[in-house]
Amino acid sequence: MTISRSQAVRRGVRLEVLTIVWMLVEGTVAIGAGVAARSVLLTAFGFDSVIELLSGVALYRRLTGSERLERQTVRLSAVLLLALCAYVVLSSVAGLALGLRPEGSVAGLAVSAAAIIAMPLLALAKARVNQVLQSPSLRADVAETVSCAFLAAVTLAGLLLSMVLGWWWAQYVAALALLFWLVPETREAFEEWRHNGANPGS
Repeated sequence: MTISRSQAVRRGVRLEVLTIVWMLVEGTVAIGAGVAARSVLLTAFGFDSVIELLSGVALYRRLTGSERLERQTVRLSAVLLLALCAYVVLSSVAGLALGLRPEGSVAGLAVSAAAIIAMPLLALAKARVNQVLQSPSLRADVAETVSCAFLAAVTLAGLLLSMVLGWWWAQYVAALALLFWLVPETREAFEEWRHNGANPGS
């Protein structure tokens, strides 16, 4: 069934509100579980959720017609992503070198497994809305939502290998594997920052 552009915008706004709420819960649980378990992997996954939350806020502001906060959010996301990449590299290398064994986390298993199911469904709903809106920003947001599912899968795999087989080092290896997604996201965030700086009124 074809929907009007105004209906698509309203659905897009609702989906971004859902994204913001989901990422707030996901980030809180993952970071809390990561700190409790001394898990670089879970903590990194949680901080990426916070950055995805900021992306959802930025797109929500764009859909509702306000871009001033969006530009500030893009800058903050770029800085946080760079810090997250540095944290993953330094903490993982130090953990492997020193033999620091992170603990298992049932909460971490639950939140990453839930994300694997929820994120593709959310991405599909956003893609359907964007068939009407044809928005580059929403298209990028769909890609970020899909990336979140991949990050969750890597996180779940690392946790399972650590908890079931006792391969404690797998959490660090999985954390470093997150960089395959985090580094391109960081580069894109800084490019968007430069674009917004060059076109502050766009």
